Amino acid sequence: MLDVTVILNLYRRPQNLARQIEAIRNQTFPPKEIWVWINEHPDNSDLCLEYLDVDRVIDCSYNFKFFGRFAGALLADTKYVAMFDDDTIPGPKWFENCLDTYFKLESDGYTTPILGSAGVTLNSFRYENHNRCGWPTQNKETKRVDLVGHAWFFNRECLSHLWREKPYTWDNGEDIHFSYTAQKYGNCQTFCPPHPPEDKDLWGSIYAMELGTDAVATSNNTWLSHVNFFSQRDKVVRNAISGGWKTVKNVTL
Repeated sequence: MLDVTVILNLYRRPQNLARQIEAIRNQTFPPKEIWVWINEHPDNSDLCLEYLDVDRVIDCSYNFKFFGRFAGALLADTKYVAMFDDDTIPGPKWFENCLDTYFKLESDGYTTPILGSAGVTLNSFRYENHNRCGWPTQNKETKRVDLVGHAWFFNRECLSHLWREKPYTWDNGEDIHFSYTAQKYGNCQTFCPPHPPEDKDLWGSIYAMELGTDAVATSNNTWLSHVNFFSQRDKVVRNAISGGWKTVKNVTL
């Protein structure tokens, strides 16, 4: 059993939860505990909590959006924390992949690296101008990136850095803020483990295109939502660079 607490973030996709739990319970390195963080929304009203195969449920009467789960993770007593968006289902060797990558990075001198299933490397301070790796484009080797999302794996110690600064906004950009503050205050770098196209068992998200492009997606393709999403993220990136964030390509304002 791996000394990790899993936190599943549920907002408007209760239909995915059973599949997520099953995939996580069936990992080659199963976690110590699975928690569900539920942000308030009417779409979750029919969810039957008593039948969930999880260890703890944090059922909020308010939508704390993207940062709430990171506050809940402070209560974990395991060495590692893993988080999943509610459209993210990992392959059975995801934790095995993370642990192998983590130990290799530590042996190379990287202190408490942050790992994730979808890596982003910025080409400018405009967020939309970026390169991706992980499940979106696949990478056979571990890649250092500016931020990760969809699925995270990190040492619990990294959480303290996230709260050293108030986020620029509570409505977006938790992935940017996490990697920025962890680097600034803890010298923690961010990486995307291998996602080889020939072995999806290692992937952190295997059904993302199926589950993550619905009408409730934060970055859905309706024009207004799309524009607002990237406009907010541009501001979060600018704030982080102004605060001292060193990106892979040394982006400046």
